[in-house]
Amino acid sequence: MPSLSTLHRTAFVTGASTGLGRAFVEMLLAEGVEVWGTARDVARLAPLTANVKFRAVELNLDDPRGTEGAFLAAAKAAGGSFDLVVNNAGYGVFAPFAGVDFAVWQTQLNAMLGSTSLLTHLALRGMLARKRGCIVNVASLATDFPLPFMSGYNVVKAGLSALTESLIFETRGSGVTVIDFRPGDFQTGFNTTMQAKAGKSAAGEDPRLAPTWRTLETNLNAAPPPTGAAAGLRKALLRRKSGTVRCGSFFQAHLAPFIVRFAPAGLRRAVMALYFGAN
Repeated sequence: MPSLSTLHRTAFVTGASTGLGRAFVEMLLAEGVEVWGTARDVARLAPLTANVKFRAVELNLDDPRGTEGAFLAAAKAAGGSFDLVVNNAGYGVFAPFAGVDFAVWQTQLNAMLGSTSLLTHLALRGMLARKRGCIVNVASLATDFPLPFMSGYNVVKAGLSALTESLIFETRGSGVTVIDFRPGDFQTGFNTTMQAKAGKSAAGEDPRLAPTWRTLETNLNAAPPPTGAAAGLRKALLRRKSGTVRCGSFFQAHLAPFIVRFAPAGLRRAVMALYFGAN
């Protein structure tokens, strides 16, 4: 099987300091790809800088203008455009939709969907001009199976999948591939950095919050390491085809999407409530 460096000489990966992003970067570096990896605090990228093919980039998705500037500067250093862009950065907010100020959701939508779409736009222009390249938008299996009390996250990931689907059509025959990468649960510490773990609705504290959170934490703590997602991404990149790639356990990546597609909505919602102990 060929090395990824024969397909992609340079790559730009957001959210590179931990979790899936870190695993993606380490996989690409091992393949000989020159990687520009981003973090809000570049000090967190220090362990990666020992590799001469790694370049640390300070980038905060909350700042669209700064995001654009950071990407364009990195692209210039990479020769004008990247061969591969992996939009991975993001975070979770766990709370009832009406239980926190709307500004919490607005900030998440602006950063994870707005700024990520901006990066996709910038990357795609360069790739189309060169008639080659690959964009990977890291969505989530939450696109298929939305998570309770994570409405902002669900909207963002579904939006990224919709954007990617649009671009798959628009880039046909262009030499550019676009991948909607939907990972399931991996042990990334995602739950330990979750924001707004409590909130009250107009009716007061929701009794379903605690059991739902326990289920989410149990699943994440028992999940496989992120190297599994990196292996899944590597396989998808080597296929050199646009499309949707689901990655995770058999239940999450295959059975759950099948249920979503063919089971009645009422049954699916009842199963979700039972699964999360949120009846």
